[in-house]
Amino acid sequence: MKSDDKGFFDNVLRVTCLIPEGRVSTYGAIARYLGSGRSARMVGWALNNCHSSGEFIPAHRVVNRNGLLTGKHHFGTPGAMQQLLENENIQVIDDTVLDFKRLFWDPCTEL
Repeated sequence: MKSDDKGFFDNVLRVTCLIPEGRVSTYGAIARYLGSGRSARMVGWALNNCHSSGEFIPAHRVVNRNGLLTGKHHFGTPGAMQQLLENENIQVIDDTVLDFKRLFWDPCTEL
């Protein structure tokens, strides 16, 4: 990993920690906030490795632009990401966040 990637990854984790409980954001929204609108995939890569950061990163609150739990396979068990969201009163059906538009947290407008 290049040193500038590490800085980007650290910034992704910082922004992810700001997502309020009971809300969700997207890979793309985080990338746009960080000034790298075309780096949604890089946001995903950063979150894939967050379990080794030593602190709790609420990566379960980050979904794709349609509210789909595309990162669920990085949570140990197939239903873990959904369970974490449901613990925050976020309803998920067929791997998709219900009422996604209402629950969407956009760092560009919220921070």
